Amino acid sequence: MQSTIGLVFVEGFADWEFGLLSASAVEWFGAKAVAMSPGRKPVRSIGGFLLTPDRDIAVADNADLDAVAVIGSDLWPTSQAPDLAALLNAVVERGGVVGGICGGTLPLARAGLFAHAKHTSNGRDWILKHLPDYPGRERYADVPHAVADGRIISAPGSAPGTFAHAFLSALHPEREAELSEMKALYAREHLPSS
Repeated sequence: MQSTIGLVFVEGFADWEFGLLSASAVEWFGAKAVAMSPGRKPVRSIGGFLLTPDRDIAVADNADLDAVAVIGSDLWPTSQAPDLAALLNAVVERGGVVGGICGGTLPLARAGLFAHAKHTSNGRDWILKHLPDYPGRERYADVPHAVADGRIISAPGSAPGTFAHAFLSALHPEREAELSEMKALYAREHLPSS
């Protein structure tokens, strides 16, 4: 069965944080990836690319989502950040995967998804600066890679590869061969040259 993954983008989204996830999901796992934004408004990346989303972030428009990934942006720590709690909790309640990378971890924290989940972000000091009292702050793991706790995935902005792998591992645990191939492919660039 084809899974549907929603990727949430806001103005100033980080170009490098979603490509490995969306391309791998579609190419290797046969998923359908849909771009989402508040009001379905076009948003521009940090690099200046304009993205025209497929959908709004409203819960009613996204009942088919098996997973949602929140892509980082400098907008997330601000008062202009949209509230994703209803969408994220709806996906969790139906057993879906929810992930956030970089600033995209803040909507997960605001939605209470870290209350019982080990998680990470752009550093303990960084997340506490923006959300000093978020539920689950004692479960923070100060690591340079993605953290998966059940179907909740989080990562610093410097870890798009492990974020993609952890996210797809949670969504498709039965696809061990593809997951191993994906991990090996991403790791090759870090191997010492001969």
